[in-house]
Amino acid sequence: MLFNSFSFLLFFPIVTVVYFLLPFRFRWIWLLGASCCFYMAFIPVYIFILGLTISVDYLAAILMEQQKGAKRKLLLIASLFSTALILFVFKYFNFFIDAFTSIAQLLNYPIPSLVYTAILPIGLSFHTFQSMAYVIEVYRGNQKAEKNFGIYSLYVMFYPQLVAGPIERPQKLIHQFYEQHNFNYQQVTDGLKQMAWGFFKKLVIADRLAIYVNEVYNHPDRYEGVPVIMATVLFAYQIYCDFSGYSDIAIGAARVMGFRLMKNFDNPYSSSSVTEFWRRWHISLSSWFKDYLFIPLGGSRVAVKKIYINLFIVFIVSGMWHGANYTFLIWGALHAFYVITERFFGAFTNNKQKTFIQKLLQNFITFFLVCFAWIFFRANSVGDAFTLIASSLHINTFSPGIKILNPNILYFSILGIVFIEIVQWAMRGNEFFNLMINWPRWARLSAYHLLIICILAFGIFNNSQFIYFQF
Repeated sequence: MLFNSFSFLLFFPIVTVVYFLLPFRFRWIWLLGASCCFYMAFIPVYIFILGLTISVDYLAAILMEQQKGAKRKLLLIASLFSTALILFVFKYFNFFIDAFTSIAQLLNYPIPSLVYTAILPIGLSFHTFQSMAYVIEVYRGNQKAEKNFGIYSLYVMFYPQLVAGPIERPQKLIHQFYEQHNFNYQQVTDGLKQMAWGFFKKLVIADRLAIYVNEVYNHPDRYEGVPVIMATVLFAYQIYCDFSGYSDIAIGAARVMGFRLMKNFDNPYSSSSVTEFWRRWHISLSSWFKDYLFIPLGGSRVAVKKIYINLFIVFIVSGMWHGANYTFLIWGALHAFYVITERFFGAFTNNKQKTFIQKLLQNFITFFLVCFAWIFFRANSVGDAFTLIASSLHINTFSPGIKILNPNILYFSILGIVFIEIVQWAMRGNEFFNLMINWPRWARLSAYHLLIICILAFGIFNNSQFIYFQF
């Protein structure tokens, strides 16, 4: 079920109202059932795959808590392997088979193709990482094994963040299902405001930018120069508004019922370095890689060369997490190169001593580097990516083909981006629902009504899937 669908427009208020009307002891059952319905709205049979992952990790955590030493570690490895195996089969099997077949052909040793067709279960990478976080935290002793199978299932399947995060830690979320959340007017209105902001970013900005971006990136040989550069910059904001919009809706929906989910974005395009960008972009994923991959590899406590290797591994895995395609590998490798280079030259240190102009220049360079990497992320193939890069160098070229698009789409998109940046500057790390807290009541209500009117008047209601659903 998509957040931007008519089904969700009915689903959300019904689930929320019944949740508050039910006695406390039945609420988790209601939420679990609602989450199952939410997930089964996509491909119903895949609920059994999710159930298998949940069952394996649930039993592994309980057994792990009863063991010590090698047996405890063996249970952890078995749990992580089984969970990762499901992800591999559905997401990476064909990619690795294709790579293996290509290598064999280069060595004049042809082998039959084993490629099979299967639709990727939606949000598989997200709830896989959430399950992994649970068993790792139980192994480390930071989280007790959850004995209630239903509560653990709800931790993995909680519908607001089931398919695209934020990727929560068990010690931050599980205990909330045992807390009684009474109807709280302030929490409800705060959650609805954050949801409205998320819908605005998705429907009014991201989906409108997609019209221009898709035209250019799906026809890389048709456009040159400025249109390509413009499409790349617009994609940077499309993916940001699309994904952060989803996160706002998810966090807001949970907040309405009294649940607290972690912040997932913090104005990433205001970063002065790529290192800082990754502290602000998809925070739940970047912190996951830090806690469960980078630090276990040695983190920053090892020799400098080993740190660079660890960073490279983390970003390559991050690239693969996003998709089984060489474009994502290159995207990850580029960010690894950026961060390692910054660390080598100390480019992200002593930021407080730099002038406004120096900081502005750093912001521009960081945005340029991130946008360059986005080319590989968005391109349909590596060949398309290099075609677009070569075409963008024709900076004096205005492709006539771009005229097939309504210029108002471009103007409105740019205006929307400017508005987003102004709001984020005003927020400066705060939450959207606190932005106008000191305004007079009439001014706040007018602003909220205007936001809703903009969504209804200028939103694109074509049930377009959120970009990160494919991961």
